[in-house]
Amino acid sequence: MTHSFRLLVFALVLVASASCSRQITRVSPDQQIDLSGRWNDTDSQLAAQSLTQQVLSQNWIADFEKEFNRKPVVIVGLIYNKSSEHIEADTYIKDIEKSILNDGRVRLVQAGSKREDLRQERADQQDFASKETIKKWGQELGADFILQGDINSIIDSHKKEKVRYYQLNLELTNIETSELVWMGDKKIKKYVNR
Repeated sequence: MTHSFRLLVFALVLVASASCSRQITRVSPDQQIDLSGRWNDTDSQLAAQSLTQQVLSQNWIADFEKEFNRKPVVIVGLIYNKSSEHIEADTYIKDIEKSILNDGRVRLVQAGSKREDLRQERADQQDFASKETIKKWGQELGADFILQGDINSIIDSHKKEKVRYYQLNLELTNIETSELVWMGDKKIKKYVNR
């Protein structure tokens, strides 16, 4: 009887562990998967592509090149998350920077902590690098424009239905004059029925 009981317990453990197992499949990073209806990587990529296409297709680039005979220099500033959920703005900012850089119509400079890291490296070189390879202070490329924005959301729900609305706003400002030269937005709306 004890032997049969042990076999029964062992069989139940096997069945229980088999029913709890997960299956994980590698998928393409380009594949659109939306499990929760919340902000995800696809939304970040779509918004970044749309907004950078908008900002780079406007007249401010040609106007600047005509006046100064060079490409404008842009820095991507902060994107504020004003939505009701946690959104990692850094991935969205990186998608924007990548799109701008790959386009090639404007020059892009580092912002935030990356710029501070570069300055620290330059400071370290003053003490530790050879005179032939040392990088000088005061040679940074100054930005002409700063791109800033925010992410907002509105959630409407009733019983098992939910609508998630996101609006991403970007503004491009001339750093020297504070003139607002471009504004754009991308709207994403998701219907979730559970």
